[in-house]
Amino acid sequence: MTTLQDIEKDGQNAQFAMHRQLTLLSEDFPAGAWGEIHHRFWPAWKKWFERKGGSNASAEDGQRAIRRHMPEIERLIDRLADVDPNDAALRSFLTFWCPPRYLTNCSQAVSNDHQGPFLIRNYDLDPALNELTLLRTNWRGKRVIGMVDGLSGLSDGINENGLAISLSFGGRLKVGIGFGIPLIIRYILEICTDVQDAIEVLRRIPCHMSYNVTLTDRAGDTITVFLAPDRPPMIKHQNWATNHQIGVELMGHGRFSATMERAEILQATLSAPTPPTAEQLKHRFLSAPVFATNYDQGFGTVFTSLYRPASSSLELIFSNGSAGHWSVNDWPTNRIPLRFDAQGSHLL
Repeated sequence: MTTLQDIEKDGQNAQFAMHRQLTLLSEDFPAGAWGEIHHRFWPAWKKWFERKGGSNASAEDGQRAIRRHMPEIERLIDRLADVDPNDAALRSFLTFWCPPRYLTNCSQAVSNDHQGPFLIRNYDLDPALNELTLLRTNWRGKRVIGMVDGLSGLSDGINENGLAISLSFGGRLKVGIGFGIPLIIRYILEICTDVQDAIEVLRRIPCHMSYNVTLTDRAGDTITVFLAPDRPPMIKHQNWATNHQIGVELMGHGRFSATMERAEILQATLSAPTPPTAEQLKHRFLSAPVFATNYDQGFGTVFTSLYRPASSSLELIFSNGSAGHWSVNDWPTNRIPLRFDAQGSHLL
């Protein structure tokens, strides 16, 4: 999510292009980095949140849900909300309890090479609707680094224990009582040490929509969990996910997002006799149809991230190269201009 001031598009008669900025932020306690995220992105998120009717539950219900299901981060959410203590909408938003419908696309996969297990993912959406912010934190005494989604939530990330996680939309529109997935991802990285810990969390915490969560850790344990609001979590010994679960339920979305085509390619690539290396999977994830360039239609690959549990690190990748490598021990702070067009995502 962003503001209109952050976006520049070429003239109407020229080829579509969008200019954005990749922001790298670090902090140990909610302070300047969190303040910048709130200042830059909350106005657009607030407009979306209020236009959609806000949470489907009261702010008090959200606080009670955090206390019941995620008590370890209750104080953290209070500290984050203190950036504007008079904004009731912000406090409700930060609980992610019964939020409006929220869709992303994405592909994700896990493999092994000479450096050990790794998780790679494409985040697919309209680039105008993503924070495009890498945030390294130590908010609760555990170092976490990942891509911001929904201000305090994450779409993917890794912690100091080497637990890596990524989400993708599960291809179902059913909405129920539960938390928004970006907060669940943040919570797992804040409190879990390995895949088994994360499975227990995903079994007990309700999710308000259908999402696919793929995880791996330093031991190489790998799992994909199909979350849904109307059925128990499905624990799959599967090292990839696109945008469906048991089958394609939203036929129009399935065709537009090419979820089956992407799934077939990933399954074939990952079932080879020798596990694909990071370089091989980078090539696959930067190629159609796994990589999408329909930015003018609000659907394209915003970034590719690759996580290494052995070093608790990640690499951010775009069509024309790598933006860099960082671990939870680093202190990334930078701003990198980007361009999105029919040829892909470009570091400038």
